[in-house]
Amino acid sequence: MGLIKETSAQYYSGQEFITSTGQTSVTSPFNVPLNDAGGGSPASIANYVVAVNSVLNPNTYTDLTVGTYSVFQNTITIPAQAAGLIIRVSLIQQSIWDNYGNYAYTTLTDIVNNFIVAYVGMDKLIPRVKRSDVIFHAKRGLQEFSYDTLKSINSQELTIPPSLSVIIPQDYVNYVQLSWVDSSGVKHIIYPTTLTSDPTQPLLQDNNGQPTQGSYGENLEAAESETRKRWNSNNNLNLTGQLTNAQLSNYANVYGFDWWKLAYGERYGLDPQYSNRNGWFTINEREGKFSFSSSLANKLIILEYISDGLAYDMNSRIPKMAEEALYMHIAYSILAGRSNVQEYIVQRFKKDRRAQLRNAKIRLSNIKLEEFTQVMRGKSKWIKH
Repeated sequence: MGLIKETSAQYYSGQEFITSTGQTSVTSPFNVPLNDAGGGSPASIANYVVAVNSVLNPNTYTDLTVGTYSVFQNTITIPAQAAGLIIRVSLIQQSIWDNYGNYAYTTLTDIVNNFIVAYVGMDKLIPRVKRSDVIFHAKRGLQEFSYDTLKSINSQELTIPPSLSVIIPQDYVNYVQLSWVDSSGVKHIIYPTTLTSDPTQPLLQDNNGQPTQGSYGENLEAAESETRKRWNSNNNLNLTGQLTNAQLSNYANVYGFDWWKLAYGERYGLDPQYSNRNGWFTINEREGKFSFSSSLANKLIILEYISDGLAYDMNSRIPKMAEEALYMHIAYSILAGRSNVQEYIVQRFKKDRRAQLRNAKIRLSNIKLEEFTQVMRGKSKWIKH
């Protein structure tokens, strides 16, 4: 018996049906229904669009609200106004985008199935194992690989509201970079700051300094910490040392604040970690938000963060370049956790896991010699090519 065949995504721009009066449903045109992760399990009805053509213009379609989608019967309920007309069932644009480039990945379900076929059975090192154990170690391996090996960096484009806070994404593990975008689309990095912090318990106190308690004996907390209020009302120019045009005009050109004179280093005493005009951010653990300095209000920002790769559960995608590394991780984890397994076998799989993980990191680093050479052409050292 060979390996389990991977689920291949099939692309459909849509399929048309001529419905009869009184017809209530049609069969889904998707032989392999797609989900957001590009796997093979039936998709949610939210991934489909039903459109009905105009009687006056057959080439014009109007989107309608989709009815119910039955996973077992593989049917889509037709809206009442579509009966007797030509309808088109198609994937929404986001679902189509999610499946572009899908061939470079395999799903966690395929990883588990392939591992059981190739590594579990009679005359193999793992004669038997529960499928739940394989799934557990596969998920743990995917989590660990996502932190420093896989391409698990997600990014969101957000606008900072007047509250100067944005919610931490649901699948957030750690941040990579925050930056605001100017009118030219260029990113400017926003750094974290140690100048302030967001307390997790802004307690209310009485005149004696004792924490105020509620009817159940719990400490009462303020809706917003006083530290955050003061930080939001702060003038960043008092921290960065930056001079405005109005301030420069008051010096009557005595100090010569032309840009080419400033390049001589005429201003001393500035601390680089504070003297930046890009603003700062802190992580408000109490509210689960990123908090920003007042200068970033209404700015467009890009939040790049690391996810653990399990947002789609068993339909999570793994790059094929790291597939063998995940197999070795599962095998090593299972053997290391069992009794009566010789230590040299455990050490052998430990070395195999380390070697395959190193190979996966090299492959996924995606270093191209031509790109590296192009960057180094701007340096002082000449590179022969």
